[in-house]
Amino acid sequence: TDPVSAFGGVVAANRPVTLAMAQAMAEVFTEVVVAPAYDEDALSVLTERKGLRILRTPPRPDRGWVDLRPISGGVLLQGADDLGADGDDPATWRLVAGSAVDAATMEDLAFAWRAVRAPKSNAILLAKDGAAVGIGMGQVNRVDAARLAVSRAGEERARGSVAASDAFFPFPDGLEVLLAAGVRAVVQPGGSVRDEEVIAAAEAAGASMFLTGTRHFFH
Repeated sequence: TDPVSAFGGVVAANRPVTLAMAQAMAEVFTEVVVAPAYDEDALSVLTERKGLRILRTPPRPDRGWVDLRPISGGVLLQGADDLGADGDDPATWRLVAGSAVDAATMEDLAFAWRAVRAPKSNAILLAKDGAAVGIGMGQVNRVDAARLAVSRAGEERARGSVAASDAFFPFPDGLEVLLAAGVRAVVQPGGSVRDEEVIAAAEAAGASMFLTGTRHFFH
């Protein structure tokens, strides 16, 4: 979603790296590749890159893992965020604006919801055709996160995309940035005292909106 920042970056995969993936990675200067496994022919391509660090991740337990954060004089130990809440299942989402969406759109929404938990809050993620096309992350308000996501996507990719927000929209303004860019469906936790105003903005724009009832706020 950001080809400029990709230069000299890290590529992480949640599946084995195939030859096709390795060949695509080789086209961009990359410092580190990390994945659970690598096909042999993929390793042959990657090891040709001088200075590239190739890491293999150990299996992670599905449940019960913890997050460690250093603090002054100690460590904060807390349960790590995971896709395990009831609201993470699209079957439990509540349609509150617009009409029901087709299967392909729901798949994009489900992908966006899974992916938006990874960037730092405030985070907005735009998705289209099974891929992230714009991510606004680490912003101090949700309006700027929406603007950044739209900017990273560009006008063409933003139009017709879907969006996920890692926490509720406190006001309609952040949502309105997405709607103006042509976003057609949104998934968000809900729970704002102004939910009705946010829902009304989606309804007025003809966009579908789903509430999950759970959030993935990450700092």
